[in-house]
Amino acid sequence: MFNPIDWFLGLFSFDIGIDLGTANTLVHVIREGIVIEEPSVVAIDRSGHRRNRVRAIGREAREMVGRTPAHIMAVRPLQDGVISDFDVTEKMIHHFIGKVHGNRILGGARPRVVIGIPSGVTEVETRAVREAVLRAGAREVQLVEEPLAAAIGAGLPVAESIGSMIVDIGGGTTEVAVISLGGIVVSRSIRVAGDEMNEDIINFARQKYNLLIGERMAERCKVEIGSAYPMEQERTVFLRGRNLITGLPEATEVSSIEVREALSGSLEVIVEAVRGTLDETPPELMADLMEYGIVLAGGGALLQGLAQRIQDESHINVYVAENPLTSVAVGTGMVLERPDYYRDTLTGGQRRGLR
Repeated sequence: MFNPIDWFLGLFSFDIGIDLGTANTLVHVIREGIVIEEPSVVAIDRSGHRRNRVRAIGREAREMVGRTPAHIMAVRPLQDGVISDFDVTEKMIHHFIGKVHGNRILGGARPRVVIGIPSGVTEVETRAVREAVLRAGAREVQLVEEPLAAAIGAGLPVAESIGSMIVDIGGGTTEVAVISLGGIVVSRSIRVAGDEMNEDIINFARQKYNLLIGERMAERCKVEIGSAYPMEQERTVFLRGRNLITGLPEATEVSSIEVREALSGSLEVIVEAVRGTLDETPPELMADLMEYGIVLAGGGALLQGLAQRIQDESHINVYVAENPLTSVAVGTGMVLERPDYYRDTLTGGQRRGLR
């Protein structure tokens, strides 16, 4: 029955979904969509009486990476999809919740939060995420595995008796999962993803050209000419850094062919995770996958030619989600908006209370 009081309060409800990623954090507010999309980076002042004071969070902190004086550290508090620095993570989440909270009329409200976690995390890592969010100001925390959230955000029928396959390639982890009836039937979680690809490019520049480049330069190279499959027109980009022999600045032109070779090790690990997951998939679900295909999500899905590479290796059609970067965050928001429909997707013991 329609209750006008509940409807009115719902207009100002403070319920949010969070994609707490290694590289980026996205916040989805119910009925508003994604309101925050910022790097998961925090700049900390370690000097004197200001020790451990937060100087910047998000985009501003990201600009400081590799450019700070000795007493300021720009850190990424999540590594491989899990919390590596609890206190800094708590401060970062508190900051993002506060940014959303500042726009709410009911200023004293504390949010319910649905947050994505990697499917391969331990109970200790799961507890760390829950406690960090609670201490950051949430009144209730619900957990959903990231591949499930990504599949929901990508529009896959996860609650139905149809097999769906998602490959979510983030910054720290790649999640491969076959989903049916609101649960994960088969999955693989590997700690090889976007960050590992950046490291591949850094190592390639060091070993082949004696050139030391930073993470941002490697990321730029990956985005501009990185590929998993031969391109129709191969391209080049200049890598700028410091020559390890002379110690002087240097710029070296590299081709997309070279970068593809540098990425080949990480890409093979991802492809092998897809093949291994398919090998364990029940035949009835395999028939569904052959009919409906595999969906790629996460920032890594944007790597040129990756869908074609996985399609050739798996012999199943592969598609990139409409908005791969936001799939997990949108999925957490959809769980908030339709809690009864997606109730079975909530992780062990966290189903109660979301209604």
